[in-house]
Amino acid sequence: MNADAVTVVAGAIAPGGVGSRGPWPRRIAGALATLFGLATIVEGGHVLFGGPAARAAAGHVVGFVLIFNFAAGFGYVATGVGAALGRGWATRAARGLAVATLLVFAGLGVHVAGGGAYEPRTVVAMTLRAGFWVVQAWLLGRWLGPDRRAARSR
Repeated sequence: MNADAVTVVAGAIAPGGVGSRGPWPRRIAGALATLFGLATIVEGGHVLFGGPAARAAAGHVVGFVLIFNFAAGFGYVATGVGAALGRGWATRAARGLAVATLLVFAGLGVHVAGGGAYEPRTVVAMTLRAGFWVVQAWLLGRWLGPDRRAARSR
């Protein structure tokens, strides 16, 4: 058995799973998701509930993107806490957030292609959000192990 095989076998039976060095990577990922969620709630809430001046300062807001991001911020916080605590459902939640964000991003693309008004920073922000949740879902899948429900159905 070569060294790589030993590493994989040892990682598979370690509490953190393959590619993990204990609980700290998932705790850091969870903290980042939680902070990202809190910032999303604050910023989205400011534009949604801050009155006409806040709305004007935001520029060409795409309503469905703003509402989705604000609501998703609460999911970011919950998923971040779940990840930090090592809960298996956090992987499923991160996957759901990744898929939902990509769908809303696609909707933004349709809006823009149809000539709808938007801010370029919205495209940048959605790119970062989508990338963050795709990576988060992948990493949590590695760190928290396979989805037990999927394993049972096989």
